[in-house]
Amino acid sequence: MSVTFMSKEDLETALTGEERPILVDFWAGWCTYCRRLDPAFEEAAAEMEPELMAVKVDVDQEPELAERYHIDTIPTLLLFRNGQPEARITAPDSKAELLEFLRSSLS
Repeated sequence: MSVTFMSKEDLETALTGEERPILVDFWAGWCTYCRRLDPAFEEAAAEMEPELMAVKVDVDQEPELAERYHIDTIPTLLLFRNGQPEARITAPDSKAELLEFLRSSLS
């Protein structure tokens, strides 16, 4: 699975048109922890496919989205269902923690 980078418009389209849950990683290129989490995020997303869609939003490029969803710390991951944020995790420590979050949130 390849993770998709989305703009505000792309995300809004996905949130209204995608039937699967959407996991959004709010991140920034300068964030060392965000870059360190990337492999775990991509691996977890691949393991959870096709149950969910995984995307990334750069908070520097899309500050309106960061403000709308109250993203104060990055990386913050939001899980959306039916276009609405349903669960959040901030700075997970590992792929295992991320998978546990996803499995418990999707059950």
